[in-house]
Amino acid sequence: MAINLKRTSGLSAQGVKLLVYGQAGAGKTSLIRTLPNPVILSAEAGLLSLTGTDIPYIEIGSMAELQEAYLWASGSDEAKGFDSIALDSISEIAEVVLSTEKKLTKDPRAAYGAMQEQMGDLIRAFRDLPGKNVYFSAKLEKSQDEMGKLLYNPAMPGKALTQGLPYFFDEVLALRVERDSDGNTHRALMCDSDGLWLAKDRSGRLEGWEAPDLGAIIAKIGGASC
Repeated sequence: MAINLKRTSGLSAQGVKLLVYGQAGAGKTSLIRTLPNPVILSAEAGLLSLTGTDIPYIEIGSMAELQEAYLWASGSDEAKGFDSIALDSISEIAEVVLSTEKKLTKDPRAAYGAMQEQMGDLIRAFRDLPGKNVYFSAKLEKSQDEMGKLLYNPAMPGKALTQGLPYFFDEVLALRVERDSDGNTHRALMCDSDGLWLAKDRSGRLEGWEAPDLGAIIAKIGGASC
């Protein structure tokens, strides 16, 4: 077998892949407007926050539509015109897959197992799209550890997929909405875990907190220009 020797200097050319999670209403969808030249794969009926923009989108309501969207994104000339792909949200897309599997079997464990396998393949496929920035948004899950502390993580249907999701990504950011002492609301992306909120930045180029601007973050990491 011939060895294809590559160099790490070319990694940024593959685009930046980010997972961002947060509570409902935090602004995960509105972040899409800060992506460089995006197209949206939407499994949610929640694009109202993008009113006033002119971002193209594809509605995902079934596994067949999702597979068709991937083939379009990975091989069509039309898709080559976009720099970024946004999956909004990966949590809802997983629910679409799970709903399909539940119709095929009466065994809930088999349905969840099939969903987990398909979503793993799907996430890897979109994550590994060459030359594209890919933004995955996810819902927020709250849980408690053995000491009763609240923990915050990306949410997916099924415990195994929820626990495994962060391992697919080098960049996992938490979209936080906080109020200051004067009652003013501030939004920021948390890029480093504090032991309660899960976050990580394997590029090492982000601050602990960054402004909610994905184009600026992608440029900072060294991906496609914004």
